[in-house]
Amino acid sequence: MTTADLERAIVSTSAMLAKVDPDQLDAATPCASWKIRDIVNHVVGGTHFFTMLLENGSIPAGTEMPDFASGDFKASYADGSKQVVAAFGNEGVMDKSFNMGFAEMPGPAVLSIATTDTFVHGWDLARSLGEPTDLDPELATKLLANARVAIPESFRGEDGKAAFGRIVDVPESAPAADQLAGFLGRQV
Repeated sequence: MTTADLERAIVSTSAMLAKVDPDQLDAATPCASWKIRDIVNHVVGGTHFFTMLLENGSIPAGTEMPDFASGDFKASYADGSKQVVAAFGNEGVMDKSFNMGFAEMPGPAVLSIATTDTFVHGWDLARSLGEPTDLDPELATKLLANARVAIPESFRGEDGKAAFGRIVDVPESAPAADQLAGFLGRQV
């Protein structure tokens, strides 16, 4: 993964965030326990989370993110996205390890997680909003190949209890973004 991949994921997700109206925030999503509001807060908060992580080496205890969905989440996402791309681009970041809370991870793995998380939650928004889900096929293919190598079965389980759901079978003829979503446990 590169910062260019992260920027592509941000562009894709930003396009979906731009379509979210405040009256849709309580609508259901492919993440059974999350509403659109939760995805908005997670995606916007993620830009700030990863920036803090890269700047500090870990997330300071007691750090809580605000309710971005109750404000101008589109502007907050644009600002946070600039910060996180800059933070990943800082010299030496890819040579360091970071405490993710559940594991110590090298910079390239953190970048991969940030990119995949950003992209797939854009897919969640597209699906929730009834928008086409064939998002950035080239990037989706790359993220899917990476996820197939990086995500062990031990990370899978019930919604809200594991990082990823069970793999959902998706036809090989489906768009790469749908295949990625299915691999990550989303109902496509």
